[in-house]
Amino acid sequence: MLKGIDPLLSPDLLKLLCEMGHGDEIVLADANFTAGSLGRGKTVLRLPGIGMRQACAAVLSVFPLDDFVAQPVAYMQVGDTPAGYRSELQREVISDMGASGSAGSEQCEALERFAFYDRVGRAYAIVQTGELQAWANFVLKKGVIAEELRK
Repeated sequence: MLKGIDPLLSPDLLKLLCEMGHGDEIVLADANFTAGSLGRGKTVLRLPGIGMRQACAAVLSVFPLDDFVAQPVAYMQVGDTPAGYRSELQREVISDMGASGSAGSEQCEALERFAFYDRVGRAYAIVQTGELQAWANFVLKKGVIAEELRK
């Protein structure tokens, strides 16, 4: 056990997050996501029984988002919905990100399902949660933790 570390962050997950570099992306996927096939050749970790809100909160408690891009968070657009639509769960996760100071709503972009799959192909790893809500898939782009630039 470590002080101040969310217990959902297993040693394997902490190691994975630490190995990632600036600009690398991690996918947090729901239980129905095709992690096995889309993640072929990548690390796929599982958090069975853990919902997306809890998983995102745990990861973002130690994971800096990239502030060099306008939208370091992407989520899978719910099929057959108008532009700008977000499911209740997507709204909750994005609201949680805002409340924690991780990312504001404007820093989160919707990606059509197959565009999302393409992005997954470039991701560093996939964390498959136990979330049963459909379309509950997110991509997080890693930023840096750095001292002020010395001039």
